[in-house]
Amino acid sequence: MANFSVSSFMIFFCLLMFSATFYFSFRKVSIFNDNIGAPDVNGGEQDDCPHCKVISVDEFGAKADGTADNVAFEKAWQEACSSDEGVALVVPEQKSYRLKPITFTGPCKSNISVKIYGTIEASDDPSDYNHSLKHWLVFDKVDDLLVEGGGTIKGNGKIWWDNSCKRNKDKALTFNENKNLVVNDLKIQDSQKKHLCFDSCVNVQAFNLVVTAPENSPNTDGIHITGTKNILVADSTVGTGDDCVSIVSGSENVQIRNIVCGPGHGISIGSLGKRNSTEYVSKVIVDGATISETTNGLRIKTWQGGSGYAEGIVFQNVQMNNVKNPIIIDQNYCDQDSPCEEQDSAVQVKNVAYRNIYGTSKKKVAILFDCSKSHPCEGITMENLMLDGEGNAAATATCNNVQATTLGDVSPGCQQIATGLVLGNLYGDNKN
Repeated sequence: MANFSVSSFMIFFCLLMFSATFYFSFRKVSIFNDNIGAPDVNGGEQDDCPHCKVISVDEFGAKADGTADNVAFEKAWQEACSSDEGVALVVPEQKSYRLKPITFTGPCKSNISVKIYGTIEASDDPSDYNHSLKHWLVFDKVDDLLVEGGGTIKGNGKIWWDNSCKRNKDKALTFNENKNLVVNDLKIQDSQKKHLCFDSCVNVQAFNLVVTAPENSPNTDGIHITGTKNILVADSTVGTGDDCVSIVSGSENVQIRNIVCGPGHGISIGSLGKRNSTEYVSKVIVDGATISETTNGLRIKTWQGGSGYAEGIVFQNVQMNNVKNPIIIDQNYCDQDSPCEEQDSAVQVKNVAYRNIYGTSKKKVAILFDCSKSHPCEGITMENLMLDGEGNAAATATCNNVQATTLGDVSPGCQQIATGLVLGNLYGDNKN
């Protein structure tokens, strides 16, 4: 075996240890006391709140007759939030409750379990959203919260998609500044914009979710994570018109496990650095995903002119099925009508591992590292990657301004670097 650099080995070893430590730390999370049942990390269900006080929205006048039931839901929430004992707040099955924008505000006196057995449906009258601040259903500053039940949250987004505008559309379900949160066994569909948002939360587990919208529905991200620390999203299916999962600034200790993604734009970190902003994402693991017929697979995207970093990222055990851009780092991201000005500063992308990734690319270029000239990508590791073009045609890689190493079999490789740094191989040029 040829000699390899100590620095390359240390990068790989650190990423490996981080992956193992991060995974097992999540398996030990227990965020509810004995008053509230919560799913365990394997998707099983613990004791279903045997000592909880049960409150139904019907007791407070909810009609489920096509008119807005906001008043009844607000009264039921006030009763639940002010209770000194654990509460199960029930949305009954086989009924559909229509709601205008509504915020369920904490802090609450005790733990709350929201049981959505039926359907919650968004008002389809745009005038109902004039004062919603781009949100429909919000749980704000509610700690020790469980939301589950197997029911459906319907965004009725078509009227917004037909008049698409990125500003003036609501997110379906938002959790804002919640600590110790479990979201389990829900169907969320046809949001006006993003479907499920975790904003500035701490200690989150989200399991067994089905998030869907038509492939042509604009800006309908499935699961959006921003400013959130210690979050595990697992065992879920997401297919929308935008990112299946998007992870943006301020997020740290993020694990995405066993996800089925497609249609949509894949699993994305970013965008970061827009309008010369300073943004950070770190300690992200995507472990186990099947990504099919999407525009991107595993993507990191940053704008020119920004600063900060995206680092400590592991993508592993992923199957790609006919994906246009299976692996992509785009540091020249420009999602606007006019061309973006070339700038010197950039968000630093470093210490990223791609491991055990297989499948097919819809485009000839299966791996694209388009990194910054001023801040090249550093510490990129590729191990056991096999990506073919359509019809088993040979795929290629384009690798600009990247410092990378390979382990095991990697195809396509980055030997044809057009510009940038030399690619190192931990096994040397000749494995034998």
